[in-house]
Parts: sequence; C-alpha cells; structure tokens
Amino acid sequence: MIWLTWRQLRTQVLVAVIGLAVFAAYLVYLGFRIRHDYLADVVNCVPSDCATSRRLFADRYVAQVSLLGLLLLALPGIVGAFWGAPLVARELETKTDLLVWNQSVTRGRWLAVKLLLVGGVAVAVTGALSLLLTWSVSRYDQWAGDRFGAMSFAARNVVPLGYAAFAFVLGVLAGLLVRRTVPAMAIALGVFAALQVVVPTAIRSHILPPISSTVAFTGEAMQHAQGFGMNPETGASIVGYVMPGTWPMDSRFKVLNPDGTPYTSTQARQCMTGAPEKDFECMQQQNLHFSYTYQPGSRYWPFQWIELSAYTALALLLAGVSFWWIRRRVS
Repeated sequence: MIWLTWRQLRTQVLVAVIGLAVFAAYLVYLGFRIRHDYLADVVNCVPSDCATSRRLFADRYVAQVSLLGLLLLALPGIVGAFWGAPLVARELETKTDLLVWNQSVTRGRWLAVKLLLVGGVAVAVTGALSLLLTWSVSRYDQWAGDRFGAMSFAARNVVPLGYAAFAFVLGVLAGLLVRRTVPAMAIALGVFAALQVVVPTAIRSHILPPISSTVAFTGEAMQHAQGFGMNPETGASIVGYVMPGTWPMDSRFKVLNPDGTPYTSTQARQCMTGAPEKDFECMQQQNLHFSYTYQPGSRYWPFQWIELSAYTALALLLAGVSFWWIRRRVS
C-alpha cells in the first residue's frame, strides 16, 4: 500500500522538490542581500541621511517581500486543490475505487496511508518554505515592525503548517462529498480563501482580549503618530498612532482633554499656526492624552500557536469525517 502510494505520488514529490530547491536558492540569495543592505542602509547609515537611506531600503524590498508572502499564503490552498481534492475524487471518477477498495486493504487503511504520506509531504514542503521565507526576510520584518500584518503573520513561522494540513484534508473531504475532481478543487480553494479573509479581519484580533493603555500626547509619543485630524461628524480631534511592535485595534484614536472630554476641533485650531513643531508644542502644554487599544508584541507567538492548533484541530475533525464517510457513505 505504501509502495503504491509512493508510485502515485512520486511525480508530485519530484515537482515539489525541484520547486523547493529553486525557491530555497532564491530565498537564501535574497536573505543575504537584505542583510547586507540592512547593515548599510539602516544600521550603519550616515546620520544626516538616515531617513532617506531607510526609506530606500524599504522601497527596494517591499514588492518582493509582499509577493513572496502572497505566494506562501496561497500555497496551502494550492496544496488542498491539487493534492487533496483529487486524492479520492479521482478514484471515484475513474471507477478505480471498485478495484482498489475490494482488495485486502480496507478503505480506512487506504485513506490513512494516503493522508499520512501525501499530507505529510504537503505539510513538510509548506513548513520548509515558511521557515526559509521567515529567515530570508527577517531583517526587513525587523525594520518594518509589522509582524501582526495579515499577510506577514500568515506567511511566517509555524502557522502555515496548520493551513497546509487543513487545506489538504479539506480538499480530500470535498472530493469524497462531491465525487468530482474539478468541483472539489473549486470548493477547497473557495473555502480556504474565505477563511483567509474572515480569520484575520474578524476573528484573529479577538483570540485574546486586547489591552487598553493611556498614551500622553507628548513629543516622544508623536514620533510614532501617523497623522492628526478631525472627525467631521463629531468635531473631535483624532490621531493616527501605532506603538512600536504592537497590533492596534483601530487606526485612529480620539484625543482627550485632561478631564476625559473630547479635544474638539475648536480647541485644536487655537494651536494651529502653520508651523507643525509649534503646533505640537502648544498641544503638549494642554496635557492631552488618548486611549490606545492593542495586542502587545509579546502575544505574537501565542497567536501563532493558537491559530496553528485551531487549524490542526479542524484538519483532524475533517479527517474524522472523511473516515466515517468513506466507510459508511461511499459505495
């Protein structure tokens, strides 16, 4: 049974190994290149020109890092569609199940070997690429400080292993249910893509309750501000702010007076002289503050392990349904 599975899988494994080798070579090259430029443009930059050199460093690699992250984010879905979905659906479509499942090997054992071998290779390939990408762009991530970003979080470290396991078993179950390869591939891709949108936008931020801190409107804090404006509906002043290394739960926060009342646009105009430094100095003298709600950077690894565990549990659940279905429903 293992030998037969290997005979059926060897072409896929060969393609995966070649692709992994090419991708790995590029990631190693990119990793050393990023490290060299990071030392030159970020760490050892000329003080009078640091802002420019750091911006050029970011501009040089942002497109490559984003594209690589997108590719790794899509890889588990591709695995589920092209490896998982045809695993059983192809046997049912071509009627070879009538021969395969009437041998001495039971349906359950046949499926178990397929899931362990093919699924194991899929998870191993995804994990290897994830670790290589994590190492390769680590200096860029260190500079960008956006480890909780939807794309960077899902394409780094251990969580892609959970995605790969889930997507693969999802494809297998879809093939069992619809008994057609192409519709099963579409279902696997669609469900996985939907989860990759829903989880980061509506679920991930609520895995652990966020923390709220009061941030004083000081010059030090405003170094991390990303704009200051007014809410046209309420007239309240708002500030864009990201504490380094954290994941903010909102992009803009309401500025408050010392007594907790909103700092209005009328009050803010009294400090507007047209010179930003003088404007901020005037605001600092008024003891303003705002409430910053966020996920701390120390929760990055707990979020990784929790999401990995959740997707692994879903994969095991779908595998259990697959075993039940192939024994009781497939005929």
